[in-house]
Amino acid sequence: MSETTALTGTPCAAPRDGDPPMHRLEMRMPGGVPFAAGTFDTIGPMSRAAFPHRHTFYEIVHVTEGTGTHVVDFTRWELSPPHLGLILPGQLHHWENARGLDGNVVLFTEDFLLDHPGDRDLLRRLGERPWLTLDGPAHARTGRLMAELVEEYGHGADGFATVLRSLLHVLLVRTARLRGPGAGGPPPGRNAAVADAFARLLARDGGADGRPVRAYAELLGVTPGYLTESVRAATGRTPGTLLREARTREAQRLLARTELSVRQIAARTGFSDPAYFCRFFRRETGTSPGDFRKHHDHRAPSIEGGRSRA
Repeated sequence: MSETTALTGTPCAAPRDGDPPMHRLEMRMPGGVPFAAGTFDTIGPMSRAAFPHRHTFYEIVHVTEGTGTHVVDFTRWELSPPHLGLILPGQLHHWENARGLDGNVVLFTEDFLLDHPGDRDLLRRLGERPWLTLDGPAHARTGRLMAELVEEYGHGADGFATVLRSLLHVLLVRTARLRGPGAGGPPPGRNAAVADAFARLLARDGGADGRPVRAYAELLGVTPGYLTESVRAATGRTPGTLLREARTREAQRLLARTELSVRQIAARTGFSDPAYFCRFFRRETGTSPGDFRKHHDHRAPSIEGGRSRA
């Protein structure tokens, strides 16, 4: 089933030096339905990739067995199955020292959420707590739903896309319930749409071009005040805070995974003054760029055959 997933050598665009591979979802089903489901083995080696990479699509993993660590945007999740995890488009992730990894994987793009547009907001909110350790009943319910998704996808019978969308919707709603009351409620209108669009812009560029919050507001066609109100209502935080965090994560990734100099990383993350970048980085992380690199140096060749480093 290798043709259904984002595999080696299929980035959406040639990455710049230091950028991780960006994978797209390739479909085998008639009509190009942007969805795939299967076990870690049937989806293929990219489902357990040990190198940092990003997707243009959503990924849901139900881990039933295995040891190791899943790393998403420098947050580490030690495996002690059963787990349910979500990787959003644009997030940097990889598996470390994964052994005996088993379970089911579901991949889909935003275009697949045609029948249930409110699922976009559910996914955004689930992304705030993307890794869950399941108790017995939740594990059993999740396992049944994931198995149904895999079976329906594998058969490809008439109307399968509608069934897949319905099953996915049920999975998202039930997962939201695991996060507590209100997590799976109705979307709060335009505020949520604006906050979601802002989050997608940050995921796409990591805040790395130095664009201020007001520029993001202009791109979204709203005032800076309205953007602040929308993001605060949806996340409890300000756009400026999320922007700083995105730039910090991108700087951390470049320091840990590339051989770019601090000056080059400063420019890549939107800082014209390397000294100011160093002060910013220390304020946000409590350490200097040099010390961070010394303690997080995991530079390794990307799947682009040594042409760039990820």
